[in-house]
Amino acid sequence: MSQVTQTLPEKTRFTFTEDWTVVVLGISIIALALAGLPLPVPAYSWSNGQELFSKVLTSANLLTIVIQFVLVIAVAVLGAVLLNKPLKSLLVVFPVVYGITVLALIIAGNSQVKAWNLEAVIFSLTLGLLIGNIVTLPEWFRSALGAEMFVKIGLVLLGTSVVFSDILKAGALGLVQALVVVVSVWYFAYWLCKKLKIDDEMSLMISSAVSICGVSAAIATAGAIKGDTRKLSYVISLVLVTAIPMMVGMPYLANYLGLSQEVTGAWLGGSIDTTGAVVASGTLVGETALKISTIVKFSQNVLLGIAAFAISIYWTYTQKNTEEARSEKPTLAVIWERFPKFVLGFVGASLVFSFLLSPAAVSSVKDGLKNIQTLWFVLAFTSIGLETRFSDLINASNRKPLYAFLTAQTFNIIVTLLIAYLLFR
Repeated sequence: MSQVTQTLPEKTRFTFTEDWTVVVLGISIIALALAGLPLPVPAYSWSNGQELFSKVLTSANLLTIVIQFVLVIAVAVLGAVLLNKPLKSLLVVFPVVYGITVLALIIAGNSQVKAWNLEAVIFSLTLGLLIGNIVTLPEWFRSALGAEMFVKIGLVLLGTSVVFSDILKAGALGLVQALVVVVSVWYFAYWLCKKLKIDDEMSLMISSAVSICGVSAAIATAGAIKGDTRKLSYVISLVLVTAIPMMVGMPYLANYLGLSQEVTGAWLGGSIDTTGAVVASGTLVGETALKISTIVKFSQNVLLGIAAFAISIYWTYTQKNTEEARSEKPTLAVIWERFPKFVLGFVGASLVFSFLLSPAAVSSVKDGLKNIQTLWFVLAFTSIGLETRFSDLINASNRKPLYAFLTAQTFNIIVTLLIAYLLFR
């Protein structure tokens, strides 16, 4: 009898899944912002030592950083409660992760670093890797790192910035190019990965990163298929590293080929994988190139939600990771059970901000939500770095994904140039 009494609470206790938890957390942040709660936006931009201390390390800005910390740790604690995870280790680990993340944001805020288009995620990942491989972190510390949950919260918030009305600004030609490039490059990249016998997880991440919008697409795909964070960090590194020579070299190549600013802008926007690099590269060419490149990149970014949804359906229907999954017929109920629910939060946020809110309402919360979204992504990559060993990133098995990524990116550059020339000449 006593045994039955002890086990009864376990059976009746309700626990959220992680996907539903991040939907609740993401929507709660959005709702608070729309209700008028001012989301803190710390300043991280600086050019020299004097500006670092007069803009970033001031008492007022440090207080803003502390307020932001209180907000995000409250969200993390709520997530742990909903998931029935221990709070003690989280309350020790999260401040460490946040401190490293703030350092990465400060480094990325330097004007010269911005000119090189090095994003905060690469610094948070690098700092995390260095600390995690120099210091022997206890297992309880590593197990408390919530990289996957942080990524998914950021993805739900990302939906607020993927506004479908931006397609209207992009125009018909930008949309046509985005559709043709995304479909053709994605298919080629995936076909190439399978030819090289690269596993499905890595193949999907590489294909999405090359064809859609780089970092965000890789993160969304990894979330949709519950992918290995070590593979995700490797793909993100490839995206960020290759974006730099493309950002600098493609404008000069366009000039050498005698391309117009319209064609050049469409080429840059359709082939460079990060929005920041697209803007920087377009600026090197001229005002018209900058405008067209931004329009085309907007079009590709909007397709992220559709792609994430399609990949989620594909993965939940075809995955065969366990004996149970292999023996279980993929009915609609099974697909729903496997389907990553955070995608619904992403799409829901995008639809609300696209069609239900006034431009004034969107504008009033845009900066705060964008800032907090970026923070969750950087927190995630700090966590990924802390839990990853260098040996997992640097080994012979990573050569094939590297070859696949570079080959697919070359294909992307050529195909996008041809389509841009046909549509924008």
